[in-house]
Amino acid sequence: MELKTLIGEPWADYGLIDSGHGRKLERYGRFRFIRPEPQAMWAPATGDWRADGEFIPGSDEDGGGRWYYERPVPAEGWPLSWNEVTFQSSCTPFRHLGFFPDMVPVWEWMRERTADKAEADVMNLFGYTGVGTLAMAAGGARMVHVDASKKSVAQARANATLSGLDDRPVRWIVDDAAKFVAREVRRGRRYDGILLDPPKYGRGPDGEVWRLEEDLPGLIANCRQLLDADSRFLFLTVYAVRMSALAIGELLKQAFADLPGTVEAGELVVREESRGLLLPTAIWARWRR
Repeated sequence: MELKTLIGEPWADYGLIDSGHGRKLERYGRFRFIRPEPQAMWAPATGDWRADGEFIPGSDEDGGGRWYYERPVPAEGWPLSWNEVTFQSSCTPFRHLGFFPDMVPVWEWMRERTADKAEADVMNLFGYTGVGTLAMAAGGARMVHVDASKKSVAQARANATLSGLDDRPVRWIVDDAAKFVAREVRRGRRYDGILLDPPKYGRGPDGEVWRLEEDLPGLIANCRQLLDADSRFLFLTVYAVRMSALAIGELLKQAFADLPGTVEAGELVVREESRGLLLPTAIWARWRR
């Protein structure tokens, strides 16, 4: 399988300014932040990084750390926009800023796949704060947004209000993604598209445990049952660096062997503004009709 690259370009409210020596400098609206980035093994374009804040990681491999600020940054967050979607960005304890800017080419691709169908039925699993859900809803899709975190779903609904998209057909569901999908299979539901962005490890609202390597194959198998020959896509992104794009590509290839269409896999990258370097952020695999 030939790997492909999806490139996230700078946009008005986000850009990767510079990267190197295990860190990256980004702009989020009017603020600049420095975050750890193990993939940035090269030297930065410049050593003069002026930022409003920096996330310093903890000593353990699985995360931890805290933000340090050079200038005041609103704790409640500040609004950013992408096309029709306006959403709240904030410095989270998990080192990111409330959304994943490298997903822009994924949102654009999914909108293209459903552009010719009025009210395509699309599900966003592990949907977080809903920027991808609202990107699809703004394009005309009927959305089902699923996340195990009440706080994330509440923020997603707030982002819908901020965007003026309250009236769009979105079902906001707080549930364990794997359990919800299994119930949808039993109900005989079908979808035109599914986006899933599963974490390496997580817990559902009732204490359900999610482990990516163990649980992903079963989830993909159930997602396949929600799609048919008239469906448009399934898009899987994975941020766990120990997995391979070839591995998840083969997982989808086998799961969708009985459907017409194409399976592709590759890397998500963001283009640096300083030099045009491509910074890898995640791997992906997709089936498209």
